[in-house]
Amino acid sequence: MNNPLTITDYPFFEDEKKIEIRELTIKNGLSFPTDEELIMLILGSGTKKTPIKELAHQIFETVLSSNRENLIENLMKINGVGQSKALMVASALEFGKRLNRNPQSYFHTPADVIPFIQNYAMQSQEHFLCISLNGAREILSIRVISTGASNMAIVEPREVFCEAIKEHASAIILSHNHPSGNTSPSFEDVKITLRLAKAADILGIKLLDHIIISRTNYFSFYENKFMDMDSMLVTLEKYAVLCEETDRKLHRENSMSV
Repeated sequence: MNNPLTITDYPFFEDEKKIEIRELTIKNGLSFPTDEELIMLILGSGTKKTPIKELAHQIFETVLSSNRENLIENLMKINGVGQSKALMVASALEFGKRLNRNPQSYFHTPADVIPFIQNYAMQSQEHFLCISLNGAREILSIRVISTGASNMAIVEPREVFCEAIKEHASAIILSHNHPSGNTSPSFEDVKITLRLAKAADILGIKLLDHIIISRTNYFSFYENKFMDMDSMLVTLEKYAVLCEETDRKLHRENSMSV
């Protein structure tokens, strides 16, 4: 089955001759454009050096890897994005967040979290997130802690808990995406969770879950009994040892086959 066409798949003139996407959006509704095409609609035009499609792509990548306090600064680092365009994009995002804020919603199951972070599942790089919650299990913030598999391997507790403490969060949920599509936790995933669980225990902030997401699936540490409140640390330590033994076995097998 062929993939449906997006707006930017249609024939169009280059940026300087205007990309007529407004009519298609008006005709098909605001759910029709992709995320990057929505940014194109916000911008209106590109620059002499950067076509609007490329500019929208760079802005989209920057938005995903930024947090509220550094978003404008990061946007202005993009060639062709000045203070005006940066504020335009940041204001549109903030307006959308305020309209969609639902103070009455709270989480019963890990699946309830997925809609708030599903956009990260589509990314080609790993994004490690921290979701801060208050005592009523309402979202206080969703923060990007790091991007890229190598950066995730060195996630520090201070980076995760610094803002959670400032927000007086009573609990956090960790999440990251697996671009490969395989949501099974790796040894590093378990080791990071174990380290952050120990830090959370000391700080008195509950670590409720670590959710690994892909385009079509998710893995919840809580649902798989890795986050049992009575034996969380013991379970994680045992699993970490099991993963390490499995990795060593695979390494030995690979060495013998060479």
